[in-house]
Amino acid sequence: MGGGVRVNRRPLLVLCAALLVSSWGCRRDGRKVIAVIPKSTSHLFWVSVEAGARAAGRDLNVEILWNGPPAETDYSRQIQIMDSMIAKSVDGIALAASERKALAGPLERAAASGIPVTVFDSGLDSEHYLTFVATNNYEAGQMAARELARLIGGKGTAGVILHAPGSYSTMDREQGFQDLIAREYPHIKIVAQQYGMADPARSRAAAENILTAYPRLDAMFASTEPSSSGATLAIKARGLAGKIKFVAFDSSESMIQDLKGGAIDAMVVQDPFRIGYEAVRTLVDKLNGKQPPKRIDLSAQLIRREDLERAEVRQLLFPGIRTHPRQ
Repeated sequence: MGGGVRVNRRPLLVLCAALLVSSWGCRRDGRKVIAVIPKSTSHLFWVSVEAGARAAGRDLNVEILWNGPPAETDYSRQIQIMDSMIAKSVDGIALAASERKALAGPLERAAASGIPVTVFDSGLDSEHYLTFVATNNYEAGQMAARELARLIGGKGTAGVILHAPGSYSTMDREQGFQDLIAREYPHIKIVAQQYGMADPARSRAAAENILTAYPRLDAMFASTEPSSSGATLAIKARGLAGKIKFVAFDSSESMIQDLKGGAIDAMVVQDPFRIGYEAVRTLVDKLNGKQPPKRIDLSAQLIRREDLERAEVRQLLFPGIRTHPRQ
């Protein structure tokens, strides 16, 4: 060790960190910075959203900051991330709100700071956003209901694995499912509904509870990827694959295999790649002086086993092979 005066570097490091935060918007390469905050980072849906957002970043020459909580029910962590992006003075924020009320405050803080916010996937209780980009979830829920009714010939009993309270997107699709069954299929009775709380293990337990209470159940619907994955495990564990009709929502590699194998009869699939791409594009348009529409609705797609080899379906299910949104 050499001699000499020992310098306390801590104040210097704190100062450098503060300067970095305050000057975040002034990137050395001149690019704008867009923060993209999903509900979570742990499911394929959000991985696909990230792929779309990063593709837009490359195409539109902006930097993407991707950060979200590990679980969709971790509202407090999402609020922390949102506030940290506001403190960094990013140029725009794309937010998928985990809870419609909890995230309204951070959204309004961003608006007050002059940061435009595009809300994607799931809405919230505020109008202080630039654009809302999402699947038409009510329509998607109706799509699932019609397919379930077709599979059981328009009569029988059904159970539903719900997502979690407070999420606009999933509440809309669940309401669409329930409303269409009630309106168009009087001989189908929804006998049980339980929350899976965005967790495959808890969704499996919820499905097990329904299957135990109703051993002659004809069909089941699950409204998200984690609830669908959990319900499929319950169906397979009881040897009911192919015996109980099951309509899932969203997709994953295991769900695609279960569709091939017969445990899942159909999936209603969104286009998360395009959701991520369009969310970033609306913010870049705003930064370039254009006014994007207040709402962009994207349609879901019903996929059956026989559809899996179609090129457009493979592109939708495997976003890694995509670089641009489908037109």
